[in-house]
Amino acid sequence: MRPKGYFFFLIFMVICLFPGCREKDPQIDAIYPRIGKMGEVLTIRGAYFGENQEESYVTVAGFAPTTTAYITWRDDLISLTIPEFAEAGLVYVHRGNKKSNAALFSNEETIPKPIFGADAETGPRIISINPKSAPIGGIVTITGNNFGISREGSSVWFTWGVEASSSAPAELIGPASVEVLENDFGYEVWGEREIRVRVPDGAMSGNLEIRTARGNSRPNYFEVSEKPGIKTFRNKLSYAISYSVDIQVQEASSANTLYLWLPQPVNSASQRLGEPLSRREDPFIENYRGLSLYKLKDLETNKRKEIAVSYPVEVYTVETSVRSREIRQNRPASLYAAYTAPSPLIPGDDPRIKRQASSIAGREQNPYLKAQLIYRWLISEGGIKPGPLTGDALDALANKQADPYQAALLFCALARAEGIPAIPAAGILVDQNSAAVRHYWAEFWIDGFGWIPVDPALGAGACPAKFNLAQENGEYYFGNLDNQRVTFSRGEVHLTQMESQGRTSGRERYYAIQNLWEEAVGGLESYSSLWNDIVINGIYQE
Repeated sequence: MRPKGYFFFLIFMVICLFPGCREKDPQIDAIYPRIGKMGEVLTIRGAYFGENQEESYVTVAGFAPTTTAYITWRDDLISLTIPEFAEAGLVYVHRGNKKSNAALFSNEETIPKPIFGADAETGPRIISINPKSAPIGGIVTITGNNFGISREGSSVWFTWGVEASSSAPAELIGPASVEVLENDFGYEVWGEREIRVRVPDGAMSGNLEIRTARGNSRPNYFEVSEKPGIKTFRNKLSYAISYSVDIQVQEASSANTLYLWLPQPVNSASQRLGEPLSRREDPFIENYRGLSLYKLKDLETNKRKEIAVSYPVEVYTVETSVRSREIRQNRPASLYAAYTAPSPLIPGDDPRIKRQASSIAGREQNPYLKAQLIYRWLISEGGIKPGPLTGDALDALANKQADPYQAALLFCALARAEGIPAIPAAGILVDQNSAAVRHYWAEFWIDGFGWIPVDPALGAGACPAKFNLAQENGEYYFGNLDNQRVTFSRGEVHLTQMESQGRTSGRERYYAIQNLWEEAVGGLESYSSLWNDIVINGIYQE
């Protein structure tokens, strides 16, 4: 007869065979950039790296960077300066005696340059598209070669059904192109020989092409199918805008850094951002999730620093006509997971929100009609006023009183409570005097159709005194949007601070919805920042 201790030992050994009892290996999910230069910042995302670096380290092509190269070390994120090395190689995270899976990093300086000539084919080449027809939001697999081992600045473009003015030059009349966007979870796979993307909002049947630094593919025909209605982009207005941040240092005692996250106008189906017209200083990181990161080093006491930028932005009126009975739900998993989830700003899971949403929707099952009922309730019962007021979406619901910011968040919360993907949008309205006024609205997603804009505040008539409000505004601002605005954020932008010891600050109810605007590091003891409002330098009509 075996002793009791033996059985306890067996039980202990069996339990420890389960994964939860073993310390998990570091796991790399992605690195950015995949192709870069020495001296740039390499970001590694994943899990089980450890909350502190301690004795852990990263190797790049077998080379371990020095301690000073590390910027951030968290359990799910590491950032460090790319060390000097001659060739491309594998990236690993080492923690104790455990090593992560590998990710390939390529040194831009050592990548062979394309050879140009009649027989050279260095650009992307599409061999097949499967399926050859899909709805908005549907997955399409593109096979071929020369796509690039990672996406970096490459992109996939579909035909875009913008309506050009009759006075536009002949070469501009006809279909243009709309890009697949990260914000819509548009890219699922990008490899040298295979790409999987979602058909983007605003796409129509026509050419599909891949654009890379090595060239563009030949266009291939693709059919956008099963659209339960029509979305039109017309009446382009071009804006020249500028904005700036003034930094005044009161006290800086030693080495220091100030990071500024500066929003850019977004690229979307209804808005196009051009190259900067001017800027005082180049950003540290360009266009990361729609922002530019500026890194100001070793600021001095009683010194002033200004970051100023100017952009051209093209904005189109959006008009939609939806045949609600033809809506077929296919529920793209990643998009639904992200944009029906609750958040502190959008508490779609709060019992008060859920009760109100259920009361508004009643027995209606069609997502488009449910969104319409929520919108109509808001503009009639929500007490929307120009504001500004204090409080959040729950306060607006309790008080039956909301400003444009609260109304946009409350619409999203009620929609998400009913399983409808919805995002808030932030930016500016442009009034008759070309003055910019901060404003907020929303969009909701319909499978096979794409994003549909709603502006509860303008629908309720809560607008700036000198703004050109659309006729029959209550009906117009459900499904349609004017071109008298510039959008700076679509959805909430959650950023990670650059350094663990950084002192961060945000800006509420500003022209973009993001959690992080400034981060001070080191001996920057006291400073002030003035984020100036957007200035409209010019408006041009086609």
